[in-house]
Formats: sequence, structure tokens, C-alpha cells
Amino acid sequence: MSMHKHCFYIFSLIVAALSFDADACTSLIAAPGATADGSAMITYAADSHTLYGALYKQDAADHPEGAMRKIVEWDTNKVLGEIPEVPHTYATIGNMNEHGLAIGESTWMCRPELEGSGMIDYGSLIYITLQRACTAREAIDVMTGLANEYGYASGGESFSIADPSEVWILELTGKGKADKGAVWVARRVPDGYISGHANHSRIHKFPLNDPNTIYSPDVISFARSQGYFSGKDKDFDFSFAYAITDAGALRGCDARVWAYFNRYAQAGAMDKYIPWIMEGKGEPMPIWVKPEKKLSADDLKWMMRDHFEGTHLDMTKDIGAGPFDCPYRWRPMEYEIDGVVYTHERAIATQQTGFSFVADLNSNRHDAMKGILWFGVDDANTCVYVPVFNSATAVPHALDEKTADLYTLSWDAMFWVNNYVANQAYNRYSQMIPDIRRVQSTLESDIAKTLDTTASALADKGYGEAQAALNAFTDYWTQKATADYKALGDYLFVKYLDGNIKKERDGKFARNPEGMPEQPVFGGYNERYFRSIVNETGDRLKVVEPNLK
Repeated sequence: MSMHKHCFYIFSLIVAALSFDADACTSLIAAPGATADGSAMITYAADSHTLYGALYKQDAADHPEGAMRKIVEWDTNKVLGEIPEVPHTYATIGNMNEHGLAIGESTWMCRPELEGSGMIDYGSLIYITLQRACTAREAIDVMTGLANEYGYASGGESFSIADPSEVWILELTGKGKADKGAVWVARRVPDGYISGHANHSRIHKFPLNDPNTIYSPDVISFARSQGYFSGKDKDFDFSFAYAITDAGALRGCDARVWAYFNRYAQAGAMDKYIPWIMEGKGEPMPIWVKPEKKLSADDLKWMMRDHFEGTHLDMTKDIGAGPFDCPYRWRPMEYEIDGVVYTHERAIATQQTGFSFVADLNSNRHDAMKGILWFGVDDANTCVYVPVFNSATAVPHALDEKTADLYTLSWDAMFWVNNYVANQAYNRYSQMIPDIRRVQSTLESDIAKTLDTTASALADKGYGEAQAALNAFTDYWTQKATADYKALGDYLFVKYLDGNIKKERDGKFARNPEGMPEQPVFGGYNERYFRSIVNETGDRLKVVEPNLK
């Protein structure tokens, strides 16, 4: 079988379904030089049907000689073993540490026989590394060292690793029963470029003698030994050798990165890769592209809210969007009609997100805020991103994992309040989303303006004073966003009750002079939906006036 045929070999329906249905994440990248203020930025959406959205914190600590650390698998909470602790571990907040190092990830399907059988899972790699590394390059050394020494316990994985100076993509997979370690490649995203990964391996061919590309010594020889590759070293393709490239990997995964590139690259430049994401034809997408404009943190926040709007995959345009142009589809992603398999699109923004973030890293800011984690819970499309700083010493109550969980509703928890808003909108999206955008945009704009003022005021302050002010800043805006969204949810419930839309006047629901509610608006459905009813029922619902002559 040729390499190209191998890359698009469609496995059984079960395997294809798994590639669409598995918990999936998206990470977008903007290297310094591609951003308006010179920051390094990465994003991450932790998409899972069983993940409660909360902000996790680990304090800095000193450890005595002989201390051990338990390895707890991120996805299952299963204890996999113990490893020696290092003398000092750094403080972490979410997926960022006190030095402004941030790490995101996305899992991809490796060859089944390569599933790791070691001790260190992908989640442990992230959080242990954040406690032990100061820079992106140090992080790569820590992560690959842990996987080699103790064995890798997960499948294929892409990591976005960023500090204020640079961003790297590390792709890694285990060796299965052949060896407890891992094979991997890491590439630095060039300054001025954007990149990303979304549940499919994105590193194809790579330079073998380049200081900005690092790889395991056996990444090619192991592939040869397993029969995955037989060409010249210069032609080695990591993704084709180790990843499963099926319809789900392309339409369901690479398409999300395509959407990012398509929005910011030169107009029309990504059209030639449509055959790749749709059918696996032509050349794979490049690992990075140059944007036509410099991006801001706001640009990346809104990219995390993308549903392919304005493209050939726009999720608001087909009948699956229903009568209210809803860009969401419930699982399963694949379905079969008359023996033919079809799929819903898988966009960046999805309903089952636990948490997401935009990490904005810049050493030109005060040391206490050189790392800003714009953090949101639940669906990125409807969440409010609040700033959390590298110097944080506490987690706001609304984001604390102890406040609630996936089976315990609490109006104090931002996750549940955001779900209250989002899940109402899923049923009547086109009608409700303008109301949500009004509150969401106002909050995020107010946060950004106030942060600029705060940053200026803290410029000459000591680290401790700045740290205290930034802790208070995060706590205040988290509380306000949670309270405002609870009020928004109540407002949506009242305004759209029973399929009606209540009229408003001067910021209040309208009443007549006698104090009674005015007659509401009947929003109805969109024309596409009405046409689908007529197409299915023919004349059965046609209005025929009686002829009584």
C-alpha cells in the first residue's frame, strides 16, 4: 500500500466513530511576532462529556530527600505508581506556572499497538512539568525525560508549550509492548507565524539538522523496525508513520485548524487544502502559516468560539441547525442512512467543554502578570474569559473545584451558571445569542479596560503588592461575571418563556398603561425549516379555504 493510501485508509465504522466521539481538545498558537504586543499565545479547550470546569492550583513547595509523588491518571483518577519528587516544585494555576510557562494538549489516535504501557499519562506530563520547568525548552526536556524513564501511559499526544519568548509543538506517542518509552518530535513555531493542533498529529516531514527541531534518537529507526516506514530519512513523516489518518482525523480534527488558518491567513490561501480535510486528497496542511494581521488575545478568544461560520462547513446553514440556526449537534457524530455513513461537523466551540483558556505570555509586563491565563468554563462560545495571573495565590470560589461538581448544581459555581445560559440558547440560538453577546461582550470589554488601567498603576509596585492587587482583580471579576450571568439566565428564561418573546421598553419588559404585560412577539421559525416541513408533508398542512357557495 502506498504512503498516501495508507494515510487515508478508512478503518471500520467502529474505529471511525471512535475518532469522532472520543473526548477531544483544540489548541491554537500565535508565536511572538504574530501578535500585536509581541506576546506568545496558546489556547486550549478541555472538551469532555464528563469533565467539570474548574481552576486547579498547586502551591510551590520544598520536598525532603526521598519524598515520592503519586502519579494519578488525569482521565480516570487511577493511581499508576510513584516517582521521586524533586527538591523544589513551582506554583501552578490551571495550565500555567509562576514563571509564565503554559502547556495545552490534544490527544490523537496512534496505531493501536503503540498505546503506552508505562506510568506517566499525558495529564501527569503536563502538571508535573509545570511544577519542574521554567521555560518551554526545559519543559520539553522534562516531559520527554519522564516518558523515557518511567514509561508513557497514554496514546498519541500533541502539546503546545509556551513561555514569553517562544512556542513549541511536541508530538509524542508510546511504543506499546515494544518498549516502555516514547518516540517524539518537537518543533519551535517561527516568530510571526500561527499554528495549531486538534486531535490529529500535525508534524509531517521535519528538518533533521535544525536547532529549532528536536526529536528522539530513534524516532525514525523505531518506525523502520515496526514496518511503518522504509524510505530515506529525509522523507520520514512522523504523522503518517505513527498516527491514524482517517476521515475523523481530517474532517473532524484538521478541519478545526484549517478554520483558524483560513480566518487569518491570506484570503483564499487555505482553499487548496479543502480536498485534504474533506477527502484526504492533495498535500497535508502546513504546520504553520503567516497571518495577514497581528493577533490579540481577543482574536484568539473569538476563534475559540468558532463554528466554521462563513465557510463551506458553516454549521448554521444546513437543516441540522434546526429552526433557530443552531451551530451545535448532539452526539453521536456519525449516523447511517440507507447504508451510507454521514457525519456532523466538529467545530472548535462545542457544548461539552469543561474549561478553556487563552494563555497570553509577555515578559514586558510586570513579573506578577507576565503570564495571563484568560480562563473560561463550559462552552467557549458563551463563556466569559476572566484573567488569572501567574502570581495567583488563590482560586476564586466560583472556579474552585470544591464548590460543585458535574452532578451537584450550585449557583455559586461559574460552570453551572454558564451552563444555565448556554443550554437555554441551544434550543433557540438565533433568538437568544444577541442577548448573550451583549452581556458577554460588555463584561469582557470592561475587564480588558480595567486591566489596562490596573497594569499601568502596578508598573512601579513591588511583586507582593502587585500580586495582592491581581488576586483581588481576578476574584472581583469572577464574582461579577458569575452574578451577571445568573441574572442573564433568569432574564432569558423570562423573556423567552413558552416560545414567546417578551417586548421591552426602557430596559424593562413592556406593560400597557394598566400594568398588564403587552402582547409578546411570536418569533416563529426560519424559512428553511418551514420549507423542510412542506417538502416532507406535501399538501397535508396546506391551508385550503372552504368553498361554501
